[in-house]
Amino acid sequence: MQRIAVIGGTGMTGQCVVDHALEKGLKVRLLYRTEPTVPERFKGKVQLVQGDATKLEDVKNLIEGDGAVDGVCVILGTRNKLEATTELSRGTENVIRAMKDAKLTKLSIVMSSFLLRPLKEVPAVFHKLNEEHKRMLDLTKASGLDYIAILPPHISDEPASGYTVVHDEAPGRMVSKDDLGKFIVDSLDQPEHYGKVCGIAKSVKAN
Repeated sequence: MQRIAVIGGTGMTGQCVVDHALEKGLKVRLLYRTEPTVPERFKGKVQLVQGDATKLEDVKNLIEGDGAVDGVCVILGTRNKLEATTELSRGTENVIRAMKDAKLTKLSIVMSSFLLRPLKEVPAVFHKLNEEHKRMLDLTKASGLDYIAILPPHISDEPASGYTVVHDEAPGRMVSKDDLGKFIVDSLDQPEHYGKVCGIAKSVKAN
């Protein structure tokens, strides 16, 4: 893994993804919507590609642009909006299509640990967003890619302290944004997580 494309890299968790990738010595190509959302520390260090994940041509431009990428990280969010949307699933669909066209296989993509819980345990205010995350997960599972579907619980602003990853269940109720960002990047090179739904949380020993 030498170069990755990042979609959603200007949000809280996405910035941690970019930071960790740069610390690992990876080259990063970042899709962004508007200039003010790009942190100053990224400028000159990452390749910036302006566009919108809901537009296939923009995603193809990100993935197939100057210099081939080896993997894609998707951290699409709604900026705390909870109403019904299809923006995330449309973005996911575009990523999968663009990756297949470019013959790429390594995808780490973030949703929510609510998908690992019975619907009756999910607060009603999150139901619409949960439905959209379910569409994202269904698309990802059907993609045929070496995907890592990452379903975090509450993402905290705490510094990294170690994390636990298990398949098909939620190991806890909180994870540091830095730990999550690290796993989103590192999992691209961890075949044991390919084709898996990954629950992640702060390590018990770290409490």
